[in-house]
Amino acid sequence: MPRSVNVVAARKRRKKLLSQTRGNFGPRGNVWTVAKNTYEKGLGYAYRDRRTKKRHFRALWIVRINAACHEVGVSYSAFMGQINKGGYQLNRKVLADLAMNEPQAFAAIAKEVMGVK
Repeated sequence: MPRSVNVVAARKRRKKLLSQTRGNFGPRGNVWTVAKNTYEKGLGYAYRDRRTKKRHFRALWIVRINAACHEVGVSYSAFMGQINKGGYQLNRKVLADLAMNEPQAFAAIAKEVMGVK
């Protein structure tokens, strides 16, 4: 009895993976074993960096809020402490956006939070 191999499905599976690695340099885009390793490595990086992106954005927001706080004349830690103590519903993302795009509004919020008239 002849050996049975599933050529159609195997070719489809390989073509699908190779189409995902198009654009990579040299054999990383067209040699099956190298492309497979490249593809799997890329999936690992994507998984890891979906989490890393959240850390990077939080750090960016903190830097922006800190810079805006110092323009108003208050430290970041004191400002955030008063935000949390006062029960204000403003997160770092919103505060950073205000600090970048609406500096006057951020200054008004900072004065209100810190109790400065």
